[in-house]
Amino acid sequence: MTINDYVSPYESISEVQEKWKLVPAFLETRGLVKQHLDLDSFNYLLTQGLQKIIKANARTDVDQNFFWNYDHIYVDPPDVEYGMRSEAITPHECRLRDMTYSAPIKVDVTYVRDNQIRKARGLVIGRMPIMLRSARCVLANMSQEQFFKAKECPLDPGGYFVVKGAEKVLLMQEQAVSNRILVEKDKTGMFCAVVKSKSDTANTQTNLIQSKNKIYVKQNKLREPVNVVVLFKALGIERDQEIAELIATEDSTLALLAPSLFECQQLEIFSQNQAMKYLEKTIMRIQNPIVSRSQMQSRFQVRTPRNREQEVHNWLVSTLLVNVPYCYKRRGMIKADDRDYYGNKRIQLAGDLISLLFEEHFKNFNDELRRTIGKKLEKKTAQVVDVISSMKSLQNKITLAMEAAIQTGNWNLKRFKMDRKGITEILNRMSFISIILVGTMTRIKGHFEKTMKVTGPRALQGSQWGMLCPSDTPEGAQCGLVKNMALLSHVTTFEDDKPIHRLLINLGVEETSTLSGYDLHGANYLVFLNGALVGATRNPKSLTRTVQLIRRAGRLPEFVSVYVSEEHRAVYLASDGGRLTRPCIIVENGRPKVTQKHINALLEGRVKFPDFVKNGLIEYLDVNEENSALIDTTFFNYFRKIFFNQNLINRWLKRAYLNFKKVNNFLNCSKEIEPFALLGVCAGLIPYPDHNQSPRNTYQCAMGKQAMGTIAMNQRERIDSCLYNLVYPQRPLVKTRTIELIGFEQLPAGQNATVAVMSYSGYDIEDALVLNKASVDRGYGRCLVYRNEKTQLQRRGTLVETIEERIDGPALDAKSGEKIRADECLDMDGIVAPGERVKDRAPTMAKSQPIHIERVMISEDATWRMVKLSYRQTRRPELGDKFSSRHGQKGVTGLIVPQENMPFNEIGMCPDVIMNPHGYPSRMTVGKLMECIGSKAGALSGKFHYGTAFGGNTTEEMAQTMLDYGFNYYGKDLLMSGETGEPLEAYIFMGPIYYQKLRHMVMDKMHARATGKVHNLTRQPLEGRAKDGGLRLGEMERDALLAYGASNLLNERFFYSSDKYSVEICGNCGLHGYSGWCRVCRTGEHMASINMPYACKLLLQELFLDEYHAEDSIKKPTVERLDSKEKRFIYKVNLNSRK
Repeated sequence: MTINDYVSPYESISEVQEKWKLVPAFLETRGLVKQHLDLDSFNYLLTQGLQKIIKANARTDVDQNFFWNYDHIYVDPPDVEYGMRSEAITPHECRLRDMTYSAPIKVDVTYVRDNQIRKARGLVIGRMPIMLRSARCVLANMSQEQFFKAKECPLDPGGYFVVKGAEKVLLMQEQAVSNRILVEKDKTGMFCAVVKSKSDTANTQTNLIQSKNKIYVKQNKLREPVNVVVLFKALGIERDQEIAELIATEDSTLALLAPSLFECQQLEIFSQNQAMKYLEKTIMRIQNPIVSRSQMQSRFQVRTPRNREQEVHNWLVSTLLVNVPYCYKRRGMIKADDRDYYGNKRIQLAGDLISLLFEEHFKNFNDELRRTIGKKLEKKTAQVVDVISSMKSLQNKITLAMEAAIQTGNWNLKRFKMDRKGITEILNRMSFISIILVGTMTRIKGHFEKTMKVTGPRALQGSQWGMLCPSDTPEGAQCGLVKNMALLSHVTTFEDDKPIHRLLINLGVEETSTLSGYDLHGANYLVFLNGALVGATRNPKSLTRTVQLIRRAGRLPEFVSVYVSEEHRAVYLASDGGRLTRPCIIVENGRPKVTQKHINALLEGRVKFPDFVKNGLIEYLDVNEENSALIDTTFFNYFRKIFFNQNLINRWLKRAYLNFKKVNNFLNCSKEIEPFALLGVCAGLIPYPDHNQSPRNTYQCAMGKQAMGTIAMNQRERIDSCLYNLVYPQRPLVKTRTIELIGFEQLPAGQNATVAVMSYSGYDIEDALVLNKASVDRGYGRCLVYRNEKTQLQRRGTLVETIEERIDGPALDAKSGEKIRADECLDMDGIVAPGERVKDRAPTMAKSQPIHIERVMISEDATWRMVKLSYRQTRRPELGDKFSSRHGQKGVTGLIVPQENMPFNEIGMCPDVIMNPHGYPSRMTVGKLMECIGSKAGALSGKFHYGTAFGGNTTEEMAQTMLDYGFNYYGKDLLMSGETGEPLEAYIFMGPIYYQKLRHMVMDKMHARATGKVHNLTRQPLEGRAKDGGLRLGEMERDALLAYGASNLLNERFFYSSDKYSVEICGNCGLHGYSGWCRVCRTGEHMASINMPYACKLLLQELFLDEYHAEDSIKKPTVERLDSKEKRFIYKVNLNSRK
């Protein structure tokens, strides 16, 4: 058999054109925020998750004759309540009026009243914040015209909440996998096995440890570790031989179990009843001494048991089968599990976090309701006890708790032993990119604190390939702990595993109830489904291949994964939620199943991405299955160079190791859809990132979120607390496929600037930029800063009168009757009008420059009235403002030069920006050079060029374009000096580069202070620019001033401008006096006034309280000053203890 039986001729496997079109097709159905929204996490919570919570806590009994039962739960569309009526509301209205975008949670209840069973429908028990663009949101399934009518942006991805007017987004949380056996080393260096069992009703953690050569089970529901053999006997497995066979069959492993068996005999435990009594008396945390076998089982099980064998198997999965990999690791057969391996982690989505939050507070609501009803029943009054009225009185309990958690980001759930902070963040509206990234739509937060000095969780793992962006992570303390998803990665939700279990049995998997211990650990491979032991099989590869084929045929859910672990001798299947997956093209017999006709059908709109999955052309791989798969990025090039050399193929086939199976396994693999999809959204915006130094791409991922631009199409309708807009944003001349996919061209954040790479004066050192003043006048780098002010007026009514706060009108001059100067901008109702120009010191928050009123909004209700206004400020670039390219090269404005002094080329073109050439060698940003060439070629040819990662236009193509239009092949120009008119000695590399203006501006940071507010306790200046605080002068600044001999300046900063204080001291006793009188000496003859720091005075007082006597000895100076008004004294402090 030759390779031609698997590989078609060269023409039949040629590269598919426009294969990257699969990426936008994927993003239409899954991607970016889809894991939060449609078909996924939050919608699953609304449709099924809430019902599961209600079902698990359906019936509540107060006594034998009084109960209530929750039959059904559902969430209505969002609305706002006005007394006895409610109206539909939009997210835009909630933002403006500082309201919460929420919907009522309604239940159908069966309850007892007057000894009769009754039913109530549509009873409101609270309100749930609604995620924008979810199934219950009014924006779901809206057209573009409807979005504009609702004053919303159609490009807004959604996936966040509006709580009291603020946009809050839930971070995806990274956590360890549940119901999986992990073997690791403990603090003493010994191996131990850990499994975290999680179900709808309980969460437990079980550790298998070794102490004194005996094997013990340690669990959070046991007071102390218990012998593993005792637990086996408590579960009904009484024969020692059967216990040994279930754990292992090898002599070395059985030898480890012998001390545990001997200890069990010493305890005289031989039967199930004896084991149960032992656990009741000494081990288990119980109040009732009678513990049934089912109660014992319920403390360890992962799933609901169906029979005795199933109970035992569940117990084996959750605790005892960990002994097998444990023993293997003790003998060095396999390595310890890597906790940082991404197959051992799961992602908690917004729906999971909201589900835990609702379940916690729903149970608290139910407990409070039970206590309230119980107290009423104990009183035995004639009044009828009605559970419905009690529910209505407690309905705000769930509402306020959920609002507070989302607003603060603190998840303090005592039932789940969960106390986390920073779960939510404010949605950053700096630019459209920051909405997607800083808005954490693709951000994953680790469970480690940033202060922990650990390297493992921060390292870039090979298991993150294609799942997480390798470049997009913060700098500093959170480096590696906060990650961002890749472009094609997707987080799964839970799939029902019962059909998968039946399928495995039908495929020949033998259930463990029919197998002995020898059969389990012999030639068979164990089969696990979501951590639960299903059975065993003798043909693991055949089973894996069959499950894959069934999944590709659409008979199984698309996110089910299957792989074989040769180390554990097991087949693992997973359908649980929180797994990172990504799509890959299926390759069979050396040919990808996606052909050009499929791409053409996609372009024509006849098929969509889900059709590729249903037809078996593309499949989703999670981290574990990907780790055991062959995925090729350069498949066709490899075949062109190697596999079509028939002589080479024949030589390979003659070798013994290249047999039929190995060829078949190699030719049946997967292929990447597009290499650029390995990066995330922000890294995908960088042109030619594969030509840059890696840290530069990381820097750009951070600065791209700080760049000003257009945030949304409805930005003029918003009244945000702080908003930055670039006045003239432009599309980049060199773009990437990612830019087109996410809509960055419609909402850009930067400008194309003509950059000359040359030295100009000394103001361009350390990455500083020299700007052309004429370019600044034309609008380069100009931005608008929007801020808001608001006030809320209360209405409080009593039986006698109604007290209402109001805004006074402008103050009028007593003589002329005109408005005074400070109130000229106010209308007669006391509110400034839109379009007014407000100068400094007017009644607004503006500090330095005049502002213009943009919008004024007045909202009122029966109890309050709110006035909110938005004002804008226009800013031009000035010295110190920060700019950055898309390659992580940031710099401040060092000089703004008139255009007549700027260099120019032969056609009279002057650069907008001059950057120092020393910024290239050490940074190694070759991608920036290529972007300059591509932009220049694009400007000459009138078309955009692509700088997509691992692709895009080549430098040869772009250089040839410049040459065709009469420019230098290498992008250099001959420039003349603007000051002398003479040609420069060297050719200058010049061309357009996309530059971003960052939000760091001098106007927001510049601060000076002479005197001002001080702290009440220390009398030292306050800290912070917002409080008009002082400037910190630290130790290093002090040393520098001392080196220059500026002692008077030091004295001024540390004393006169800080906490100078005048103290009266008695020259006789050395103690402090007051008002010219010493209370100890009873005289004012020796009193003198001296100046000392107030902090020193506080120290002396604190020492006095600690029974230390501080004496200030005073001596008159030897040289009299000419100024007789000031008495100066030399003083020193002697400390004498009175103890």
